[in-house]
Amino acid sequence: KDTVRVPPKDFGGKLEESILKIVKEEYEGIVDESVGVIVAVLEVDKVGEGKVIPGDGSAYYESEYKALVYKPEPKEIVEGTITEITEFGAFVRTGPIEGLIHVSQIMNDYINYDAKGPGFIGKETNKKLGLEDQVIARIVTCSLKGNIPNSKLGLTMRQPGLGKEEWLAIDLKRKEKIKKGKENTPKVEKKEIEKKTQKNKLLKKV
Repeated sequence: KDTVRVPPKDFGGKLEESILKIVKEEYEGIVDESVGVIVAVLEVDKVGEGKVIPGDGSAYYESEYKALVYKPEPKEIVEGTITEITEFGAFVRTGPIEGLIHVSQIMNDYINYDAKGPGFIGKETNKKLGLEDQVIARIVTCSLKGNIPNSKLGLTMRQPGLGKEEWLAIDLKRKEKIKKGKENTPKVEKKEIEKKTQKNKLLKKV
């Protein structure tokens, strides 16, 4: 809801269309901390009676309109596309805002930076991240300031279920391999471990 100033040059057309055009030009792309990013103004719902201020040839109308907004929240899970990769991290486009995944938050692994790719590669898991990759991340920090270019998100992909879709399969295979390794541990070795554990408990009691 707002008071919209309609200049004389727009008096000839339909009032709702003129107001919609003015509101779209004024509000689309701006960021408000209370509502988030105003992505698009969809339609004008209600227009009140016009008022004229002496010395000003324009008319002023109390108007109500519908808008499509996006308000990111901390801890929220979001989907995005990798738009840029640098040595210190990866930039992700999620909705109308770009966020940064710091190199320490890309994956739960030691990683190498590939400047030629560009991209990142996990040393142990061999997970790869490159330009245009689709990812799932969690919002850690959110800073909404005036307009889209000045608004930033801090993201992480270190937690289970985050990152690229193919990483889920890699994590599952690693878990199965670890589980299988434990099951194949020789019984004699297991008994020795149990004896040592019992011995340590007795020593602690003494």
